[in-house]
Formats: sequence, structure tokens, C-alpha cells
Amino acid sequence: MKKLIKGLHKFQTKIFPIKKDFFESLVKGQNPDILFITCSDSRINPHLLTSSDIGELFIIRNAGNIIPPYGQCGSEEATIEFAISKFDIKDIILCGHSYCGAIEIATKLDSAQKTPSLYSWVQKNIEPTVMLVKDNYSNLDPEVFLNILTQEHALKQIENLKTYPIINEAISKNNLSLHAWVYKLETGNIFSFDINEGQFNILDL
Repeated sequence: MKKLIKGLHKFQTKIFPIKKDFFESLVKGQNPDILFITCSDSRINPHLLTSSDIGELFIIRNAGNIIPPYGQCGSEEATIEFAISKFDIKDIILCGHSYCGAIEIATKLDSAQKTPSLYSWVQKNIEPTVMLVKDNYSNLDPEVFLNILTQEHALKQIENLKTYPIINEAISKNNLSLHAWVYKLETGNIFSFDINEGQFNILDL
């Protein structure tokens, strides 16, 4: 806590005064055009990854960057409806990442028995993809397997997003695009799914 309080003091005395006009302008409202969905992992910083400023991204974060299918009335569903109905959201980015704890837990669910909420969350939302990947890629070494699982998990969340009426309506009007990303902690690269090639490629300009 001392480190956070020291950092807060630095923000209030050195950073806020320099950008005072900018922060005051935020009081008037926000108008992000991107909904960024990612993991709660402390190693992921959406603004740092995208060099974006405060107010430019509307963000959903949870363990495993999971979006349950429409109809489960969770916070993810409410946030999606809020973002799309209130702002001019043009793109939804679902960003998974390497070395994801939720993904790893899903491959060995017994380790989560003492955390029942986490167990249920992962078992319901990730384990089916684990089984799918095991059925098709059982001969791969663990590192490659986890990479494919992370990619397939991201794509599954894109499919889940398509179950939302408000998203389907925006897509049908050509007002919204969905993107599956995987961030590599070890290299800093972002891999994006290319629907034409049917695979993840390094995201370039």
C-alpha cells in the first residue's frame, strides 16, 4: 500500500497539474470507439499495449478474458450492452495472452478444487475448449498445446460475442467489427486472427 500511496501522491502533485486541462475535459463525458476485452492478469495493460490515452478504450477484464454466451446476465453482458448502446463503438477486441493462469488451470482443474468459484468459472467457460483441443492436438508438446489452446479460447469468445443481439445488430449494419488477439508476454508481439487465412498472424500496420 505504501508504494501505491506514494504513486498516488506523485500523480496528484506532478502528473495531474501538467495535464489538468485534459483531466478536466474528461468530466464532460467519454466517447471511446473501442471495447477492449482482456484478462485480469497484472502483466496486461491495454493502454500501454496500444499506446492509447485515458478515455479511448472501454475495458472489460476478468480471469481468462471470458465472455459467456448471451443470456447469463453477468457483468460482462451488462457492460457490453452499456458500451454499445451509449458509445459509438466501432471495434471489439478480445485479447488473450500467453502464460494465462486461467488457461493453465483449465488444463488441470483438480488444482482449483479449493477455489469453488474459480473452478466453476473455468470449468464452464474454458474446459470445453480444452477438450476440443485435446481431441485434435493431443500429440503436441505442452508449450505448443497451450499456444493453440489460448488461440482457440480467444476465438470461442468471439463466437460467444456473436450471440449478443446488440452486437449482431451493429454488425449487420456494418457498424461494428470483432477482432481476436493474442498477446505474447515474452516478445511483446500481438497475433491477430486473419479470417481469410484462418490463422493467427503477427499484427502489423
